[in-house]
Amino acid sequence: MPIIMGTAGHIDHGKTSLVRALTGIDCDRLEEEKRRGITIELGFAYLDLPGIDRLGIVDVPGHERFVKNMVAGAAGIDFVMLVIAADEGVMPQTREHLEICSLLGTDTGLVALTKVDMVDEEMLELVQEDISEFLQGTFLEGAPVMPVSSHTGQGMDALKAKLAEIATSFKPRRRSDLFRLPIDRIFSMKGYGTVITGTLIAGAVGVGQDVLVYPQQKSTKVRTIQVHGRAAEKALAGQRTAVNLAGVEVEELERGQVLAVPGSLFPSLTWDIELTLLKSASKPLKHRKEVHFHHGSREVLARVYLLDRDQLMPGETCACQVRFEEPLVGVYGDRVVLRSYSPLRTIGGGKLINPLGRKVKRRSEQVQVLYSLAGGEPEALALGQLRLAGPEGLSFAQLVTMTNLESKALEKMLGQLGGQQKAFLFDKDARVYVSGALLDELCASAAAFTTEYHRKNPLKPGLSRSELASDWGKGLPAKLFHFVVERLLKRGELIADQEVLRLPGHKVSLASDEAKMRGSILAAYEQGGITPPNLKDVLDPLGVDFKQAAPVFKLLQDQGELLKIKEDMYFSRSAMEKLKGMIVGFFEKQEEMGPPDFKDLTSLSRKYAIPVLEYLDKEKITVRVGDKRRLRKR
Repeated sequence: MPIIMGTAGHIDHGKTSLVRALTGIDCDRLEEEKRRGITIELGFAYLDLPGIDRLGIVDVPGHERFVKNMVAGAAGIDFVMLVIAADEGVMPQTREHLEICSLLGTDTGLVALTKVDMVDEEMLELVQEDISEFLQGTFLEGAPVMPVSSHTGQGMDALKAKLAEIATSFKPRRRSDLFRLPIDRIFSMKGYGTVITGTLIAGAVGVGQDVLVYPQQKSTKVRTIQVHGRAAEKALAGQRTAVNLAGVEVEELERGQVLAVPGSLFPSLTWDIELTLLKSASKPLKHRKEVHFHHGSREVLARVYLLDRDQLMPGETCACQVRFEEPLVGVYGDRVVLRSYSPLRTIGGGKLINPLGRKVKRRSEQVQVLYSLAGGEPEALALGQLRLAGPEGLSFAQLVTMTNLESKALEKMLGQLGGQQKAFLFDKDARVYVSGALLDELCASAAAFTTEYHRKNPLKPGLSRSELASDWGKGLPAKLFHFVVERLLKRGELIADQEVLRLPGHKVSLASDEAKMRGSILAAYEQGGITPPNLKDVLDPLGVDFKQAAPVFKLLQDQGELLKIKEDMYFSRSAMEKLKGMIVGFFEKQEEMGPPDFKDLTSLSRKYAIPVLEYLDKEKITVRVGDKRRLRKR
C-alpha cells in the first residue's frame, strides 16, 4: 500500500540535505531557495525500499515564515521524520512542527539526528538526552533516534533500514471510494498544459475521468497521470500524484483547492470542529477570535465561535463553530490547524465534525449534539448529523462526507436505522434522509395542529391537504410534508375523506343555538322548493347576519343539504332534484331547450333561471350550444 513520509524540523537542521542523501533528489527547485540556502516551498522525492514499491517523501520548509507551507505538506503524510541537528538540538520550529504533526493526527515516526559529524561524543550524548526529554508526552516518545550525517554518509544505511521497517508495518487508514486530491502545486508543462500535484488522500483517479475543482466546482478532465515521476493509468490513495488537466488554465487554480468527483463534496462557509488549544498556547482563545485556519493544503482567515463558553483555556478541548470568508470543502474526521492572527503562531487544532455547519444557538441542546459527533460512533454520528440538519434532511452523498463511512457500509447502516424507525428516506429520487426523532416531532405537531383546527372550526368536517401544507407545513420540503401526512394516515392518526383530512374522533358538533339555526335555514329552503327564498328573508327572522350564519351554511353545503348556485343564492337538495327531473322529462320529448322554454317549464324568473341553467351546465346535466341547451347524455 502506498505510504507518504514527511519531514519536520527547524530551519537549517538539514532536512533537504538528508532527503537528497537518501534519494539523490534535490527538493530545492526554486532559484531563490538555492541562492538563499533555505527551503521555501514544498519539495517532493521518493525512495525505493525493500517491501514497498516506493516511499513518497514530502520535504517541508523549516523557517517560521513558511509554516503555512509546512502545514500544507504535512496534511497528507502517514508518518514523520523529525529532523534535529546535533549541533543545535531542539529549537522553536522543532517544537511547533511536532505540535502541528500531532494536531494533524500523525502518530508514528522517528527522529533523524543530523550533523553528527560536527559534534564530539559528549555533545552527542547531551543532545540525545535533551531530545529524549523533549519527546516525553508526545507521540514520538520512545521513537527511534537515528544519528546520521548527510555529509559523510554515517548512519544512512541504518536510517534506510528503519524507514523500511516503519513503512512495511504501517497500516494507513484511508477510504477507497471518495476520491480527493488537495492541490499543493500548480504549473504548466510545454506540450501538456496545466499540471497539478498533491498527495491523494482518499479514493482513486484514472485517466479520462471527469472531475471538479472544488470549492469553485470547475469542470475538467484528467488527461494524464504521473505517480512518483512515472506515468500511470490510475493513482491510488497514499500516492504523490501529478495530474494533467484539460480545459483549465494555471491562473484559474490555486493551492488549497481540491480535485474530486462531481457531486461528492459540498462547499460551506461554516464548519463545526472539535478544537484543542495547545498547552503551550500563551493565552486563552476567546469567543469570536479571528485566526489563520489550515485544512489540507488550504489556508483561510476564519472566526472561531465558542458555543458553550466565553474562552478556551490552554490544554482544553471543546466543540465549536468556525466561519470562513470563503468556502471550504471537507469530510468528517479531517484534521485542521489554527494559528493566531498575530503574531503568527500555532495555537491549536483538531478534528472536523460537521463540514456542512448550520447556525447553532449558543448554550443550546444543539451544542450537546455536536459533542456527540466527536465520538465518531457510526450510528450516533449519522443520527446526530441528521438531527442537526433538521427538516431539510441530508442526501446520501452529504451523509458520505458527514460520516466518512464507505458508501456500502453507510447504505447498510441506513437500512438498519430505517428498520429501527430511527432514520427515514423521504425523497427516493434525491435519496434524502431525515431523522426519525424529528419525523415523530413533525407527526405530533401536524396532529396537534389538526386538533386545534377542529377546535376553532367545529362546523367543518376537516381541512384540505393544501390548507395543512400552506399553514402548518409552510417551509417544509414538499416531499417531507407528503411523507408526514401519509405516515399519519397509515397509522390511523389522520383520516382522509377524499381531499378532507380529519382526526379519527372528529365529528361536526353544533351548539344548541347553531343546531336550531341549521333546522330553520334548511326548513326555509325546503319550503321554498324550486322558488327559493331570498337570503335576507331567511336570516331576518333568526336575528343574525350572513357572517354569523356562514358556518352553518357551509356545514349544510358540506352535508349536501344545500346547493350554492351563486353568491347569496341557494337551493335545497330536494328542490334541485325536482328541477333535474323536470329537465330530463322535457328532453324526452324535445331536442333543445331555450331560456324561454326553461322559464315556461319551471315558472322561474330570469333572476333564477339564468344562474340555474349555468349551474346545470357546470354540473354536466346540460351542455350549451349557442343560445340553446341540450341534454349532455345525448
